[in-house]
Amino acid sequence: MSNEHTLKAYGRKDEGKGASRRLRHAGRIPAVVYGGGSAPASIELDHEPTWLAQQHDWFYASIISLNVDGKAESVLLRDMQRHPYKQIIMHLDFQRVKADQKLHVKVPLHFVNIDKSPAGKSTEATVTSELNDLDIVCLPANLPEFIEVDLGSIKVGDTVHLSDVKLPKGVELAHAIDEAHNPAVAVARATKEEVVEDAAPEAAAVPSDKGSDEKAE
Repeated sequence: MSNEHTLKAYGRKDEGKGASRRLRHAGRIPAVVYGGGSAPASIELDHEPTWLAQQHDWFYASIISLNVDGKAESVLLRDMQRHPYKQIIMHLDFQRVKADQKLHVKVPLHFVNIDKSPAGKSTEATVTSELNDLDIVCLPANLPEFIEVDLGSIKVGDTVHLSDVKLPKGVELAHAIDEAHNPAVAVARATKEEVVEDAAPEAAAVPSDKGSDEKAE
């Protein structure tokens, strides 16, 4: 279960591109809250604290207590638009959540104990992650900020598949695992190059002197 996280927001009435530009110039982020059986609401957030918050995993995969003008709502981030090259959040979409309704969300993976594993201790292997997150379904109360994958026993040549990942209580995968869908989550690949001995060079052909200067009769 995730920890409690709070963001402060303010209601807004002005909408449209011009109003959004003015908000961004003032250090605010235009946003919208929808779902949960209530009408969509336009809001705004302070950019600096929100920018700091979005650097953490919980911002993307946790229930957030959104305090809008003193009224708290439980929400989940559904979309974030960033400026193509500036460190600016352009827009946010939040979805209201209900305690009795399951969520479909992507949760990041955290790989632990790699340095303690046989592959991690070996200079002849590299452990790489093949998946960064998992698509899961669960009730809001069971939503984890991340899912931990213990690689403490991974050896050179091993592959950890999705079926090997231990899910927290109350969490299930959004897609069933079968022969066609059981992707690799982490792989320990050998990195030592095989040394191939050069074959002994063939002896150079030595031309024979025999018959090379035969005298004409």
